[in-house]
Amino acid sequence: MAFVDDLLTPVLDHADERHLLGVRRLRNGEQIIAADGAGAWRHCVIDREGLVAVSDIIIEPPSTPSITVAFAPVKGDRSEWAVAKLTELGIERIVALETSRAAVRWDDAAAAKALARWERVAREAAAQARRPRLPEISRCQTLDELDGDPTVAMAVPGGAPLSPLHTVVCIGPEGGWSDEERALDLSAVGLGDQVLRTETAAVSAGVILTALRGGTVAPVEHERGAQR
Repeated sequence: MAFVDDLLTPVLDHADERHLLGVRRLRNGEQIIAADGAGAWRHCVIDREGLVAVSDIIIEPPSTPSITVAFAPVKGDRSEWAVAKLTELGIERIVALETSRAAVRWDDAAAAKALARWERVAREAAAQARRPRLPEISRCQTLDELDGDPTVAMAVPGGAPLSPLHTVVCIGPEGGWSDEERALDLSAVGLGDQVLRTETAAVSAGVILTALRGGTVAPVEHERGAQR
């Protein structure tokens, strides 16, 4: 799959042209899928002058409810790995979360650069996964901005099972949530019995959320109170 600006007259950008024709060595007559990143796609073939559309445009409706995973960025390329996997899973929105104990802190310039990289990673992952709808990569947010929203949950050890009512899951830094963050009016949910690294927790949340939405797992009824 390759993403194009206009499905009516699909044109490969330089990066995709280099990858498909130079690296993968696609030849004239070979078929690829062109998508607009907003859910529409069509079959095309490689031609010496570029892409030639050979099918009607198909529009895939968005999945409902829309799912968000917000996580505190971590050092190295681990955040980008999480972005790629969340994209493959079908998460609609990925948020870089500002937290009190974060190991990575961005100024405006660093945030713009990092999020642009996240967008490129998501685009590559979506093309590999043949996902025609790109996720939204959001600006940094703090938990304060989400306080009191019943659809938002924060992952904590010993928390309650995720519910279909939760469409946003927040993953904290490896230093844990601060006392002030734990005191916010947000549901506390657990992602398993083990202590997970941030990027692992983010992907685990994505797996559970998409499985609940797709009906491949059933919600768990429980009686214990959520621990903070």
